[in-house]
Amino acid sequence: MKGIKFEKVSKHYQEGDRKFTALNNVSISVQPGEFVAVIGPSGSGKSTFLSIAGALLQPSEGNVTINGTSLANLKPKELAKLRLEQIGFILQTSNLVPYLTVLDQLLVVKKMKGSITEEDKRFAKELLTEVGLGDKLKKYPDQLSGGERQRTAIARALMNDPDIILADEPTASLDTQRAFEIVELLSTGLKARNKAAIMVTHDERLLKYCDKVYQMIDGELKLLEEVQSAVR
Repeated sequence: MKGIKFEKVSKHYQEGDRKFTALNNVSISVQPGEFVAVIGPSGSGKSTFLSIAGALLQPSEGNVTINGTSLANLKPKELAKLRLEQIGFILQTSNLVPYLTVLDQLLVVKKMKGSITEEDKRFAKELLTEVGLGDKLKKYPDQLSGGERQRTAIARALMNDPDIILADEPTASLDTQRAFEIVELLSTGLKARNKAAIMVTHDERLLKYCDKVYQMIDGELKLLEEVQSAVR
């Protein structure tokens, strides 16, 4: 099965004599072409959820599969390979390398897998043109606006053509207008490329761009159908 699936996933931490549950029996499935939002207050478990989805953290219970492969069966090197090839991350801040040009921000992702080909360069330019940065290829991060830096980060997340995109508060550092532009770009771009995408956000104004909205409270995930109908 393509996409990402959580099956009764829990994550527990031991704090002295007390066991703290960050995720509690979470089940969710996101298919290719779906753009899903997860909202909730700070400390509700969103970061833990995203870390497990990104194969950065192992669950205490339950199972996570990506494209039908159970993450529980993979060794550390296999997990690292899966993260590089099948998961694209978009973070709160763009996390661009200050001494690399916009084009090289994408090409360095390919460099991590080996040599850079002419096809890689063509694809990088295609992605940057799609996000409106075709005329910024030789610019450095400090020459870009906040919105342009985040557009670069979106293109970089797609550089290895991953099946799963995970966005952690991708508009946190942007004003309202730029935030709408970035999430609209995410929604249309990911659907066009048939990616399964999950966005964690505090900004409920952005939910109209998503197919489904879930709420995380005290480690439990609930589908908010009423939010779905309200924003459509």
